[in-house]
Amino acid sequence: MKTVLIFILNCLYLFIASSIVSAAPGDGLGSIPAPGHAPTGLAFDGKQLWVADRLTDSLYALDPNSGEIITALASPGFDISAIAWDGSYLWCADREESRISKVDPITGITVRSFESPTSNPQGLAWDGENLWLADDSESLLCQISTDDGTTVIAYPAASRGSTGLTSWNGYLWCGNRLNDQIYLFEPEHGEIVFALDSPGKYVRGLATDGNVLWSVDYQDRAIYEQVIDDEESFQRSDSHTLDLTLTYEFRNYGPGPVPTLDVYLAVPSELENQKIQGDITFSPRSYDNIKDRWEQPVAHFHFNDLNPLAREQIVMTLTTELADTRWFIYPHKVGSLKEIPKEIRSDYLVDEDKYRIDDPIIKEAVAEAVGDEKNPYWMMRKIHKYIREHLHYELAGGWNVAPQVLTRGSGSCSEYTFLFIAMCRAAGIPARYVGSLVIRGDEASTDEVFHRWSQVYLPGYGWVHVDPQGGDSDKPAKVAGSIGKISNRFLITTSGGGASEYLGWNYNYDHSWTSRGPVKITATAFGEWSPVAEQPSTDEQ
Repeated sequence: MKTVLIFILNCLYLFIASSIVSAAPGDGLGSIPAPGHAPTGLAFDGKQLWVADRLTDSLYALDPNSGEIITALASPGFDISAIAWDGSYLWCADREESRISKVDPITGITVRSFESPTSNPQGLAWDGENLWLADDSESLLCQISTDDGTTVIAYPAASRGSTGLTSWNGYLWCGNRLNDQIYLFEPEHGEIVFALDSPGKYVRGLATDGNVLWSVDYQDRAIYEQVIDDEESFQRSDSHTLDLTLTYEFRNYGPGPVPTLDVYLAVPSELENQKIQGDITFSPRSYDNIKDRWEQPVAHFHFNDLNPLAREQIVMTLTTELADTRWFIYPHKVGSLKEIPKEIRSDYLVDEDKYRIDDPIIKEAVAEAVGDEKNPYWMMRKIHKYIREHLHYELAGGWNVAPQVLTRGSGSCSEYTFLFIAMCRAAGIPARYVGSLVIRGDEASTDEVFHRWSQVYLPGYGWVHVDPQGGDSDKPAKVAGSIGKISNRFLITTSGGGASEYLGWNYNYDHSWTSRGPVKITATAFGEWSPVAEQPSTDEQ
């Protein structure tokens, strides 16, 4: 019996250990009920969770494991929307009176009170030295004086709907009830780093013990516990499976012949965001499997003697599962530039024709953007910000080199990418690009435009997706969403540093031909998406 019990306990331990190892930031760890019907603010004093309830006008101290009420105090106001713990006292924000009060948790006496600098305070946090405030209607995150509430510094919040706030490891976690997200904000640089999904639909308060994140949900009347950091650095969600047909068509209208035609299709691979199901098939079936200098798989087709009015068509078909995929990059865990592997530096710091990293225009831009920043993550974010401030999107045809794009002040997604890569390489950050086919709206859709973005190598994390054109926005949440995140609308086909011997500077496909005499040529490619048809049930009736 003892042996059996030991075996069961060992199995249970292994199961729990494997669950912990596979956890990712944002994964749920359980919940306890909130003590009232209208929970708002949340704080942790090192032993107990404190919850404000706006209907009972109370501040409750709870056991964080069981949810048992340990004590209750009368609120210092009639609409307490946020609370914070400073190590000795509770700070409370009253939305109705727009006041912030300091409360002794033992006596319940308010020892200080001052007017809130914003009209709708919804979150409070103590960072060890200062108070921070989140305002819903003004979409602000403010550091405020504990003497009289004077605003010391203010940053834009992710968007409207900001609610709970708590400090962690030099960052602020900020809830958003409209986006159902909890954003990680870095106060020194004033930027949102990434977002976790909120476990409920109406997060009102946040707290942490340094290892887990608690959120109190106004709608569910529950306090949720989530993973803050773990071994898994990415998370997949909202996957769907689709069929894709990529068609390339070449026509020779003459009057002269085309002696040779070579077509190169980029072949997609298994990646974190995409799973190829079954085989990728091609028509015609005769082709060469090759790889370019960047190890990009390519299907090569060769044709001879295309006379006037000749038409050639190549079709690639596949089934793929695509998922929204997020990488959780903590800037303080990113290594130094010296930690980047030598082979990565030798391949992805070199100059190429589209980049021109030694051009004075690029060098001056990098110096202005990066300054004396040494952390590769923040170097990348400063370059990202610089490009947002100096470029606007314009699809004008053709691809100019990076210095010309910056001088002109506009560019396509490819030109944003070329400039971003050029500036990153000039700053010492390895960078490359990826190209994709895109689901345009409905799952049954056609893509003739495609999309390209960048990747940077961050020591400690590896290659991280960065879309400088997709993140060109004045909304902090959208900017953060362009870094370390891929939508389930994208199938990546191509990865490279540029100047591929088969794909050139293109992605998805490229081609070359010879001609004798005058010819008129048209060559097009498009992707046709369709949802995978459900298989009929084989169950017996």
